[in-house]
Amino acid sequence: MSRRRGLVAAAVVLSFALAGCADVAASETSPSPSPTQATTSSSKPTAKPTVTPTVKPKPKVKQKPEYYALRVEQQLDKLGYPVGDIDGDITARAKQALCAWRETHGMPVNRHGLTLDDAYSVLNATSRPAPTREPGIYVNKTCQILYQIVGKTYKRIVWISTGGPGYETPNRTGKVWRKWAGAHESSLYPDAYMYDSLYFLKDRPGIALHGSRVNSLVKPYPDSHRCVRVLRPEIHQIFEDTPVGTKVQIYGEY
Repeated sequence: MSRRRGLVAAAVVLSFALAGCADVAASETSPSPSPTQATTSSSKPTAKPTVTPTVKPKPKVKQKPEYYALRVEQQLDKLGYPVGDIDGDITARAKQALCAWRETHGMPVNRHGLTLDDAYSVLNATSRPAPTREPGIYVNKTCQILYQIVGKTYKRIVWISTGGPGYETPNRTGKVWRKWAGAHESSLYPDAYMYDSLYFLKDRPGIALHGSRVNSLVKPYPDSHRCVRVLRPEIHQIFEDTPVGTKVQIYGEY
């Protein structure tokens, strides 16, 4: 009897052992479901993420200086820098104004045409700067421009024409020592009339700031016989505002 029970128990144990091996084998050899099967069995398919293409911003167009020419001329004229005809054409007269603008704003002084730096500087300005020099009259031969400084302001900025080749106006600093109102004939050049003359070098008594018979003689380049020609009526206004003893400085090279 005991032997029969032992056989039964052994058979039960053996059946459990065989069943366990079959489960392990099944788990090891059962293939994983394919992606298609997984999608089919899912209630909702997995959506692919939407990729937004990257759009590169368009570069800003950098305008050429000529684009600003008319507005620059308008602003220069408004601020008291003479440009001549306001038509967007940067002429020799407009270049004189730009030369003066560069000097009064601490930029490199030259008679070149309009640059982007010039345009930005002019168009962003709201007033003329205060001068850094003492009151007086300053003649820049590079720009062919005269500055009249009264108090702490540029009262006038005007075109001039200094001495031409062979008759150069000397770079000197003097003081007005003689004023001659109205018109008179030059003592050196017959039939050459001078208007509202301001003499400023005692050792060169023939050299003066003066108006000419016609404004067309005030060229945008050196063309006088050592004197400084000034437009009329600007010379008359300068004459009225300039007492004897006023400083006059000539500097620069054309």
